[in-house]
Amino acid sequence: MVRMDLASLHHELVTSSDLLIVQDLDGVCMPLVKDPLTRSLAADYVHAAGRLRGSFFVLTNGEHEGHRGVNRLVETALGDPAIARREGLYLPGLAAGGVQLQDEFGTITHPGVSEAEMHFLASVPARMKDLMSSMLPPLMPELGEVELADEVEKAVLDTQVSPTINLNSLFSRLPGDVDRQRQLQSMLQLLMQQLMTMAVAEGLQDSFFLHVAPNLGRDAGGCELLKPSTESDVGSTDIQFMLRGAIKEVGLLVLINRHIAARTGKAPFGDDFNVRTAPQDHEALLALCRNRIPADQMPHLVGVGDTVTSTINPSGDGWLRGGSDRGFLTLLQELGRSYGHQNRVVLVDSSGGEVDRPSLRNGTLEGISDPEDPLQFDVCVPGGPDAYVTWFNGLAAARNGLPL
Repeated sequence: MVRMDLASLHHELVTSSDLLIVQDLDGVCMPLVKDPLTRSLAADYVHAAGRLRGSFFVLTNGEHEGHRGVNRLVETALGDPAIARREGLYLPGLAAGGVQLQDEFGTITHPGVSEAEMHFLASVPARMKDLMSSMLPPLMPELGEVELADEVEKAVLDTQVSPTINLNSLFSRLPGDVDRQRQLQSMLQLLMQQLMTMAVAEGLQDSFFLHVAPNLGRDAGGCELLKPSTESDVGSTDIQFMLRGAIKEVGLLVLINRHIAARTGKAPFGDDFNVRTAPQDHEALLALCRNRIPADQMPHLVGVGDTVTSTINPSGDGWLRGGSDRGFLTLLQELGRSYGHQNRVVLVDSSGGEVDRPSLRNGTLEGISDPEDPLQFDVCVPGGPDAYVTWFNGLAAARNGLPL
């Protein structure tokens, strides 16, 4: 499956005339951690991203702004919040799965999102805390009042357009206790469904969906499948309450549209194209590109992610494939085949962080891919975020004629 190493990829990309790297963040350029407030970015990575301006976008389910946003990590890395805005060193691209658009100077918009949706989202973190405070005690009676409040605060991530509940801190209290970890996952599913019901009651029945991370793909109704905890893999740790349309494969087209517009002066899908109005079907997205983008305008695409899963279906019928990066990496790969381009898919091993993940180190890709998987990785990075960032910094320097 693996056809290249990072050195070979560097050689291919350093002279690419129309390069576009689309990169996830958590687990790729920084290790996965149980508490997102403890994340950090390296200053040399931030500067490298700036050197790749015009050839680099982020595509993340996290968010740019707020006290939990990646912009705070950029500012901390640079040592002065004013530097990023003055020099254009914020990470450009899409956050919250595709609904939060940012340029390198930190200008943020939410294309296609209504005031009613933003108003409801603002209420979600408090609703999450109330529901969790009532649903958690029967599952973890050992928690005292103060500990319960502390765990709820850690679990609820009060982001602006993708409020999330993260179970990592709770899971760390139950190491190896698969039954209780699964009970927490079931509680989380029920809690989030109650939030969806509240949205429907307020007339927002078509506004939101639940993103499960990591997941096992989607069921027949399009809902993402939870990955149950096992002895070797903690499974799903987060569920995000997200705006419908905020899926990364659609976000990929938004970024391609902006890249081509910057180079040619004309956006192939129109200036107002966004994830809320775009097709959601994989084949429809491919067809849209083929119909609107000439071959000489389609960039040389490189997709970088870490969250891809594949597990044998318990029914024995095939595989359950998911992961938040699978969709956009697969679409990027298929665009390459459709246009006759050497698009590249890079998978970074995020198992070395604080969160249990299947590892690339033994070469089997167990829990990540399978022998029949249509998604093929051109490069695997078993060295994790440290190895990837070192390579990324070198590529940015080389494309700018700087010494390595």
